[in-house]
Amino acid sequence: MAADWSRIARRIRVPMGFVFAGVYLWLARPTLISMAWSLLMVVPGLWLRGYAAGYVKKNAELTMTGPYAYTRNPLYLGSMLIAFGFAAASKSVIIVVLLALLFALIYIPVIRSEEAFLRSKFPDFDAYAASVPRLLPRLRPARVADSEPGRFSFPLYRKHREYNALMGATAIYAVLALRIFFKH
Repeated sequence: MAADWSRIARRIRVPMGFVFAGVYLWLARPTLISMAWSLLMVVPGLWLRGYAAGYVKKNAELTMTGPYAYTRNPLYLGSMLIAFGFAAASKSVIIVVLLALLFALIYIPVIRSEEAFLRSKFPDFDAYAASVPRLLPRLRPARVADSEPGRFSFPLYRKHREYNALMGATAIYAVLALRIFFKH
């Protein structure tokens, strides 16, 4: 049953994000101050996602450098920072609780499923996983044997279309600002 849910979670995570965004915009009661505070999480989340996208070569190699030397899931960590930053902007406890539930139900099985795939495809994964935490980052980069120093690649960033996260965040802030403006 866990494998079935993991497959379902992988398929619905993006559509559920759009559904949640709709619920979010309906329930959010932002203020300019809450929006400003949210930037403390949203901006680092966007940066981390963009930085990670410039390193990862999905399904082609086990990325162990750049942000992947600190956490095995910098893209998900960045997504969580963005999402909880926007939750802070909303000033809604219901949104925070729903978001935490959504992440637990969707991302825990997705991460486990992806790790099983990586373990089966890349023999170095177990050594990497022993050195690098799943989500909360290390303070210093791990040095995994046989890992070559990587460099950020702007073509990879573009290939993964990570600029969409920035455009989405900008659009959400614009809608929140309009809600504040038209509330009065």
